[in-house]
Amino acid sequence: MFTATELAQRYTVEDIQNILTEVREAAYRAAATYENDVMQGGWGACGFAWINILDIKGNTRIGRALKAAGVRQDYTRAFQIWNPSGFPTQNVDTLEAGARAGAEVLKQYGFEAYAGSRLD
Repeated sequence: MFTATELAQRYTVEDIQNILTEVREAAYRAAATYENDVMQGGWGACGFAWINILDIKGNTRIGRALKAAGVRQDYTRAFQIWNPSGFPTQNVDTLEAGARAGAEVLKQYGFEAYAGSRLD
């Protein structure tokens, strides 16, 4: 993991937009794989999933870059990517598989990122 200052020195807004595209693509692939291989068209519990990016303040250079790239902060002030897979399902397990895959991509770029989910 990099500090907020190190991340700001590494990434521009355009870089972050490209990373977010990679996050969403990885999340979608993981959700589709889970849906096809594990769920096999069956039903599961309904819910939501997201990715939290921690330890970045909104008023820092990297925080402003994340905001400019469209990432919003939640009520805890963590940056959050809601439903990163965009997969057309309400199954919480499928959506969480996507969120975990997306968080792994962010970790590869030095962000402290974790998947979260909750039942509906």
